[in-house]
Amino acid sequence: MAVRTDTRVARKRRHERVRARVIGTDARPRLCVFRSLKNIHAQVIDDSTGYTLVSASSLDADIKEKITGKKKTEVAEQVGSLVAQRALNKGIKKLAFDRGGYKYHGRIKALAEAARKAGLDF
Repeated sequence: MAVRTDTRVARKRRHERVRARVIGTDARPRLCVFRSLKNIHAQVIDDSTGYTLVSASSLDADIKEKITGKKKTEVAEQVGSLVAQRALNKGIKKLAFDRGGYKYHGRIKALAEAARKAGLDF
């Protein structure tokens, strides 16, 4: 009998493995990415205090008009550049990237590359 793995449970397990190594500090906060079927969210988190310093999402009003009718990877690029812009405005330049248990391709890669292009270092 074949055992069926739940993809959400498998992603949670992978995310726990990633989180065991990636820790956001005051000097180098963590850029955490969450991807749903329709939207993508990114947060810059300082794990030492437990606070979210900066966040951006495809649901933000700042980019809502720009992303209508675009593909999901293009939306992820917009979110990546928005979170980078907000982080740079707060004086955050160096980050630790937390891919959230997702593979580094597609929307996750597009968000990361756009954030790097906008000036973040991770």
